[in-house]
Amino acid sequence: MSTITQPAADAAASTRLYRAVWRWHFYAGLYVVPFLVMLVLTGLVMMIYSDRSNELGWVPDVAVGGGLRPVSAQADAALAAVPGGRLTTYVAPQRADRPAFFQIESDQGSFAVAVDPYRGAVVATTDLGRTVRAIAEKIHGTLLIGDVGDRLIEVAASLSIVLVVTGLYLWWPRGSVGVARALFPNLALKGRAFWKDLHKSLGVWTAAFLLLFMLSGLAWTGVWGDRFAKPWSGFPAEKWDNVPLSDVTHAALDHGLPKEEPWALDATPMPASGSTAGAPGVGTPVSLDSVTAWAARNGFTGQYKLSLPMSETGVYTVAYDGRNQDSALPSSDRFVHIDRYTGNILADIRFADYSPLGKLMAWGIALHKGMAGPINFVFNLVYLAFVLLLCISGIAMWWKRRPAGAVGAPRYAKDFRLSAGVSTIAVALGVLFPLGGLAILAFAVIDALLPKRLKEAGWRPA
Repeated sequence: MSTITQPAADAAASTRLYRAVWRWHFYAGLYVVPFLVMLVLTGLVMMIYSDRSNELGWVPDVAVGGGLRPVSAQADAALAAVPGGRLTTYVAPQRADRPAFFQIESDQGSFAVAVDPYRGAVVATTDLGRTVRAIAEKIHGTLLIGDVGDRLIEVAASLSIVLVVTGLYLWWPRGSVGVARALFPNLALKGRAFWKDLHKSLGVWTAAFLLLFMLSGLAWTGVWGDRFAKPWSGFPAEKWDNVPLSDVTHAALDHGLPKEEPWALDATPMPASGSTAGAPGVGTPVSLDSVTAWAARNGFTGQYKLSLPMSETGVYTVAYDGRNQDSALPSSDRFVHIDRYTGNILADIRFADYSPLGKLMAWGIALHKGMAGPINFVFNLVYLAFVLLLCISGIAMWWKRRPAGAVGAPRYAKDFRLSAGVSTIAVALGVLFPLGGLAILAFAVIDALLPKRLKEAGWRPA
């Protein structure tokens, strides 16, 4: 008798669990999909914009000819274009036919001034807060509503992980369906069956990279990133032995857009000028010209960034940062801090000095932004198109299934009880991703308050 009833009991239990997972996949998707579409579209805009020129604006090439003007003379031309401005950053030309960029802060905002390095003429002046890329990045990160937007997007990114986990369970081949068949959609199907098959296949192909995209994006959020990920970056303290430290961190290098310091150093104190510490480097007098000349002699070629001292104890910082297209790969990252008075090298930070998590994030962010070479850029274009199609297929599948005038959430089996295993997984995800956990808790409370006739199959309308 048991050999006959046990398979039926197992099948019933499996069906009950499947319907419950499906319902929670729907809940997560209901919140996530609008955000995911927004992230895909704004991400495409930022990636294409940056690839066309760089993050400081679309500026035409310059004619190569004659000797290069001193960087200080180029800076004077840039400052004249923004009266009352203060120079914060010099960005060396990416190629011989590209202009130099000077980032200038003023009461009116942050500006990037492109200067012909051969003739010293201003090519373009761009308000960094009003470029297409800047607006796309603000939407991508905050929905243009500051911290509230950041938190809403963090919830969506956290729930995306729930979406992936539940989606993989729903996709897992059952019965006579093999893995090979489940990996590819049946294009001969029609209607909702076609959209369902397409959605499942796209979901499994995009799942792993969606997790990587979301985790690398979460590293910049205000709760998970600042309070959970960054404290584990663990930049080694011995790099600062015998070097005076400032009361500001590397985050102070940021002057609006783009970001000018790596994730791994964001919370690390800056070294301070004004002592005899450090190794001989630039020599005196220390100036914009002498520091750029030192950089050219010490491995900095093509595009790199030079941040100027912003206080009496500030330092010159010469940097390659892979996530801002300064170098082809994040493994070439390098940050050199120079005393503004003595020219001594206070710190020379390489990719090898990052913690394991810092290295992982350096690569993750570069890959996330499509900046680790042309293959990465093309892959991201195709991948984001797949994610957009995944969202469209999910919406189409739901629209064709839902009852008229109802949301159409999948129903539990009658008298369903949540298993301890599923509850444990939900709690674990909530602990790892706090804002996602709060959203799961909110959905759970709402779900628990619904009458059984609205959430369980097999109940007749009252």
